[in-house]
Amino acid sequence: MNDLPDFPSRRGFLKTTALGLALTGAGLPAAARETAPPVPLDEYQREYLTEAEWAFVMAATARLIPSEGDGPGAIEARVPVFIDRQLAGDYGSADDWYMQGPHDASAEPARGWQTPLSPAEVYRRAIPAFDAWCETTYGTVFSALDPAHQDAALAALQEGEPGLEAELRDFFAILLANTKEGYFADPLYGGNHGMQSWVYIGFPGARAAYREWPERHNIEYPLGPVSISGEGPEHGTSGTEERRRHRRPRLDRIDRRDRAGARGARHCRAGARP
Repeated sequence: MNDLPDFPSRRGFLKTTALGLALTGAGLPAAARETAPPVPLDEYQREYLTEAEWAFVMAATARLIPSEGDGPGAIEARVPVFIDRQLAGDYGSADDWYMQGPHDASAEPARGWQTPLSPAEVYRRAIPAFDAWCETTYGTVFSALDPAHQDAALAALQEGEPGLEAELRDFFAILLANTKEGYFADPLYGGNHGMQSWVYIGFPGARAAYREWPERHNIEYPLGPVSISGEGPEHGTSGTEERRRHRRPRLDRIDRRDRAGARGARHCRAGARP
């Protein structure tokens, strides 16, 4: 996450990319070493989330960035894996945050993180509370709802309708931010599988020699992205080949996707997806 005043958080992935580039010399050829394909999501060995929490994260991220549309969805990008790993690590435990009281959960968001709970604890307490609200409102837990009711439930969560306790008030904002981070972060962290989101928007990733391109307006960058690890989009496919296989993204669609994510689940329904 970016270090916004609303949420003290781990370094933004662009800072991490720059650091990794300096430490590893990540300007390696896009045709990098072959790696084994990841296990299917239903066989993934979770590091933090319980089975019920995993089901919720799978369902929620799938509605925040749906699979219908031009680009990959959160499930194709393996965003749930990113969230699970982050919650199991320093971010989840708020290891490097100032977490001493006093806390005022009723304070304005601009005053920063106002809960004694770490992000992992927020997920652990908010998911069952929200599922209980879904059962009362719709008759079953969130992950078992149909997409239309999931969209409505997420929109209600964004507006605070479930009445979660004050320490959990920012759960939707945290979930949405983590979903977008997992979608656009370096694949090294578990999400953005195959650099699909980078390919979709034409982002070059951790390439060492990109300095001459920012001023070349309206010229398509000819190479695919590169991870901090030095791997290309498909672990052996050249960037040029990868770009040929993907339609050039339309900037107006990318803008619409970003605006939809910022507004929340209400505008992320399949029908409104870019």
